[in-house]
Amino acid sequence: MDGGVLVTGLGAVSCVGSGVDALWRGMRAARSAPVRVPDPLARMDHPHMYLVPEAEVPAGPEEPAGLPLGRASRLAVEAAREAVADAGLTGLAGVDPRRVAVAVSSGMGDSDLHERRRAGGPAGPDRWTPVFPVASAVGAWLGAQGANTCLSNACAASGYALSLAADLIRSGEADVVVAGGSEAYSRVGLACFNRLGAIDPERCRPFAADRRGTVFGEGAAVLVLESAEHARRRGVKTVYARLAGTGWSCDAHHATAPEPGGAQIERAMREALREAGALPDPGTATGPGSVPGAAGSVPGPGTAGAAGAGRLGFVVPHGTGTELNDVVEVRTLSAVLGEAAPLTPLYSLKALLGHTGGAAGAFAALAAALVLHHGTLPPNVPVGALDPECEAPLPTAPTPVTAPYGLVNAYAFGGNNVSLVLQGAAA
Repeated sequence: MDGGVLVTGLGAVSCVGSGVDALWRGMRAARSAPVRVPDPLARMDHPHMYLVPEAEVPAGPEEPAGLPLGRASRLAVEAAREAVADAGLTGLAGVDPRRVAVAVSSGMGDSDLHERRRAGGPAGPDRWTPVFPVASAVGAWLGAQGANTCLSNACAASGYALSLAADLIRSGEADVVVAGGSEAYSRVGLACFNRLGAIDPERCRPFAADRRGTVFGEGAAVLVLESAEHARRRGVKTVYARLAGTGWSCDAHHATAPEPGGAQIERAMREALREAGALPDPGTATGPGSVPGAAGSVPGPGTAGAAGAGRLGFVVPHGTGTELNDVVEVRTLSAVLGEAAPLTPLYSLKALLGHTGGAAGAFAALAAALVLHHGTLPPNVPVGALDPECEAPLPTAPTPVTAPYGLVNAYAFGGNNVSLVLQGAAA
């Protein structure tokens, strides 16, 4: 704990079960499949998702402080409950609640309450409810009195939430931030992507030659971030990782498509790597469309040499399974990592959990923290033959990770991009 922003608690609910242990077991098993949504009004071509098993969906809290909560908020509170307990902060014992903030994101929020009411579904609260109470629900449950915000810039939202959390800590506005994202089934959201022709009829297959779109997933991922000084004063014994670098950018190119050249995606990656002290060495970095320069010996998998003399051990990409997104991201990774790009393994979390929308960045960061903590990159879910246009290193066997950094990417409609760099706690 030599400084910076530390990850001291983790919590998750996903299609592979409730709890971080269930998520890690699922990552190691590398098996999952989408299911048909149990909604008779889901009249669309591909009404399937990676759903949280009903037995794992918390029944409450349903109305904290008189605020009716939908499925996304209940999932968020459940993940926060685990993360806070994991960090040893249950009840905020010995912690000033005014110095505890919440930043939890969602793409669709509690839209299920509104969709059910408008469709004449089961009787629910007869009063107006906000669509995005996710962070408020977590803050009310926890008793946090610091800043409380729910970011909702689509699929980059929880990546931005983690970056905001780091800023709150570094600026001295908070000692602890409970940060992450939550997403639940939305009939409107799934129908819109069906109309866009962006849902794969089989499963989520990022980077596969025959991919035909993405498949959504439900879940919540929450991380407890705190300053190293605060963690030291509390006597924290387990630190999963350090959030060492963040980078934001915006394409301002198209409402739904990434900018084909990847300039702003590259900018976000480089800013995060620079802040972490893991920026690629000049001899190995390349620009878009350029030929990688000579850079001496190239290390083996798990010790990629382009990022600061072998510091980048793996990447958790955004890769959704949509055609242009996957191609642009892999090309940009090649530009940033240079000759080491083919030897820097990727872990495609969406092939296991589906695309969890506004929670995707937090799930990716949580997965990266687990990889660094355990020192092993789990096997990727096999997706079949890879697209030659975005042939990425996706190992299907466990891979040792000896380098101290992991890169996480999250991109969104509107051109919103965020990259995060996590560093092993022992580094």
